[in-house]
Parts: sequence; structure tokens; C-alpha cells
Amino acid sequence: MKKNKSTLQKSALYFAGASFIASVGSVIFLLLKLDTVGWESPVSASLLASSFFFAFVGLVLVVIGTADIPSFKIGSDSD
Repeated sequence: MKKNKSTLQKSALYFAGASFIASVGSVIFLLLKLDTVGWESPVSASLLASSFFFAFVGLVLVVIGTADIPSFKIGSDSD
């Protein structure tokens, strides 16, 4: 049985990387804006929420992209 990654799994890994970059970017933007808006601002809360969201979306996409999904094609070799 072949264990090739499908195009969707490969693209999930690329989007996971982009999601982790977006998470780090939102944390950096929060640190830059923290002096002007403070922790009690809705801007700070939304940036924290977006960093949490992007980090866990990236985690889920890494799991999807690295999963060992068998081929369900009819007539495939079952080595």
C-alpha cells in the first residue's frame, strides 16, 4: 500500500505554516500596541484571541497534513 501524501495534505502543511506565522504576527502586533491601548482594551483581547485561534488552527492542520491516510482506491496494491 502506497503512503503518498495527497495534494490536500501537502497544502494543509503549507497553510499550517502560514497560520503559525499569522499567530506570531498577531502576538508581535499586540506587543507593539500594548503601550498605547493597554491590556483592558478590546484590541488587546481580539489580538490575543486571534493568536490563540491561528496557533490551534495550525496545530490541527499539521495533524491533518502528517496523518497516515491509506488509499481507498479500488484495485490498489495491498503491500
